[in-house]
Formats: sequence, C-alpha cells, structure tokens
Amino acid sequence: MFKRLRNKFMILNMTIITVVMISAFAVIYMVTYTNIQKENQNKLTNITTSSLMMNPLSKSAENNSTGRVFVGKIPNDYASSFNVLVGEDNKLLNVHSYLDLTEETYQKATKLATSSKKDSAVISINGQRWLYKMNPMNANLIIYGKTSATKAAVHKQIYFIDVTESYKILSQLLLTFGAISIVMLFVIFGISLFFARRAIKPVEIAYEKQKQFIADASHELKTPIAVINANAEALYANKTESIESQQKWLNYITAETDRMGKLVSDLLYLAKTDSEAVNNELIPFNISHIVTDVLLAMEAVVFEKGITLSHDIEPDLIAYGASEKMKQVVIILLDNAVKYVNENGNIDVALRKSRNHVFFSVKNTGSGIPKESLPKLFDRFYRIDASRAHDGGYGLGLSIARAIIENADGKFTPRALKEKVQPLYLS
Repeated sequence: MFKRLRNKFMILNMTIITVVMISAFAVIYMVTYTNIQKENQNKLTNITTSSLMMNPLSKSAENNSTGRVFVGKIPNDYASSFNVLVGEDNKLLNVHSYLDLTEETYQKATKLATSSKKDSAVISINGQRWLYKMNPMNANLIIYGKTSATKAAVHKQIYFIDVTESYKILSQLLLTFGAISIVMLFVIFGISLFFARRAIKPVEIAYEKQKQFIADASHELKTPIAVINANAEALYANKTESIESQQKWLNYITAETDRMGKLVSDLLYLAKTDSEAVNNELIPFNISHIVTDVLLAMEAVVFEKGITLSHDIEPDLIAYGASEKMKQVVIILLDNAVKYVNENGNIDVALRKSRNHVFFSVKNTGSGIPKESLPKLFDRFYRIDASRAHDGGYGLGLSIARAIIENADGKFTPRALKEKVQPLYLS
C-alpha cells in the first residue's frame, strides 16, 4: 500500500517538474528563435535598403562573360550575402555577390526562391541555409559580352543572406536542452524518490503505531474482561449464596471495572489531544503550590518505602496552562520515580525559574533509561521493564504527561543518564 502511494507521489512530482522544465526550455528556445529570426530579417532589410548594389549599366562588367559583378573591398557585415537580378520566365540575368560560389549555386538559389510562393523564406542549398527577400523591379539591364551588349528587362531582384550559423546555434541549443533534460530527468527521479520516501515515512510510522496501539489496547482490555467474566461465572455458580458472602467476587469486578474506566478515560484524552480538541486556554497558576501539595501527599508513600526525598522548590513561580492537568503531570512523574527507584534510593525534585521558563525535574537513583528505549519512551502502552506489565498501570502515563505539557506550549525531555531524569519545561 505504501509502496504504491510512494510511487504515485513520485510520478506526480516528476510529471509536474518535467512539465515545468520542458515549458521553461520551450519558452527559452522560442524567444531565442524569434530573436535570431528578427536579427536575420533586420540584416536582410539593411542589405536591401543599402546602396551596395552596383549600377546594372556599369562598364566594369564589360569583360565578364557571366554577367557577375565583384567589388574589390568586401564589407564585413555583408560578406555572407549576394543578390541576383531575375528577368522574364524567372531567368537569372545578373549576380552581385561578395562570395566565391559556383554558377550552379546561384542558379539553384534563384530557382528555389522563384518557385516559392513566398516573398521571404529560408532555403537550403548543399547543407547551407539562405534567407532571401524578393523585391519586384521594372528596369532594364545591359549585359556586356566580349563583342556585343544585350539589353534585358529586369522583373525581380532577390537578396540572399547566409543564416547557416544561426540555425547551427538553434540546433546546438536544442541538443543542449535535450542533454540537460535527460540528465535532469535522472536527477529529478532521484530527488523525487528521496522526498517521496521522506513524505511517506511519517504516514507509514503513524500507521504502524496505530496498528500497534490497537493491538496493545486490545491486549490490555482482554485481561480485565477475562477477570470480570470469571468472577461473574463464580457468582452464577453460587446463585443461592447471599451478596455479602460473595462480596469478594463483586470487589474483583468493581476493581477491574474501575481500571477499565481509567484506561478508557486516558485513551479518550489522548485521542482528543491527537485531534486538537483539547481546550488550549492557558491560564496562569502558581506551580510552586501544586508541586508542594503533591510532595506532601506522597510523603507517606516515600517514607513507607524507605526512600529519601529531597526537593528544591522556588516559591511563587507562575506557569500557564490548566492547573489540574499540570498537577496530574507532577503526580505521573513522581509516581514513576517512586516505582523505578532502587531500594533505599534517593529522589530529587527541583523547581526553579530559568530565563523565561519554569524548569521542573524529577531525578531518582534507579537503573536509568536505556538509550535504545528513549525513542519509544512516549509510545502508548510501552514499558521499559516488561515484568511490570501488571503493576496496575497501562504504560500511558508519560504519553499523557507529554500531551499535557505540549498542549501548554511546554517541552518534555527524558535523559538517559546514570540517574533517571524526567525534566519538564513550561513557558
């Protein structure tokens, strides 16, 4: 299930990033293509409006049998251009060129341009690309031969400019985008896989915890239900006995019912905390009085077990939260300290102000919290010592304590030292 969810998340992520990347590349390419085409058109326009074309009646063509006219000095801006004069039936009459091209090339360029229905377009000749522009004309051209001169009517003048390099740049840009796209797809795949796993991991952990929680809750409820059922059968087996004579069975049922009621109450509180349905109103109260009252109430238990209890309580410290819930936290921490202290051990309780916080800690001389147990310490129904599974608790105390503290914008931090430390920070 989670593998399919991860794959869907990864595919969605890759699709979105790929579409964005291709769109960005397409925009860059189109902008570059438009700019290059505009630049080529501007160059061609400048050529057509310039006075570079020589006078068709120039005597310098007198000894040129092809009718082509060359000039000695070639302007750099127009070195890759030429123009032709076209007469009746699209016949090539004259060529004005700065390039050393074959007669066949000029003929082919003229044929391709005149056969096209467009006044301006790009043609390809022998692997080179030429942008042409056609201008209508109504003039006469005198072509000088070796012995005579011929007069011909000029219908069109066609200008050509070499745009091969421009198209090479566009082709190179496409190849670059293609290579980058392939590399980026692999990178995106790796990144998507990484974040998909990270995104799904908390859901997977929460799902596993939920399954474990249901299993643990079922196990914890199974025992008291079995006890109640056994005692009820004992009552049914002695129907003729008086209630007073069977009081012990009723006491067992009452005790287990009370334990189940406490378990259900704790689970409901944790469920409300998870759903953020707990009242989050923070009311100021004197936490020093609460800690002192709990210590006084537990003195008898501590004395009976031979435990040394020392405390350092700073008076009249004000904290914010629900006072009754904070009292429950103090009771939970002290109760745990008493349960897990060694024989004739010590318990130290401290309450003091630390900057803008109230620092409360409970420390005993027990065996401590193993480091491997720290990540699971606040899991519901978790016990470090499995042999204490039936000591009257359900392993929900620390979960409830942390929920109360976090609901009051505080911080709960256990420490795995030689001595067991359970500090509590309250804003």
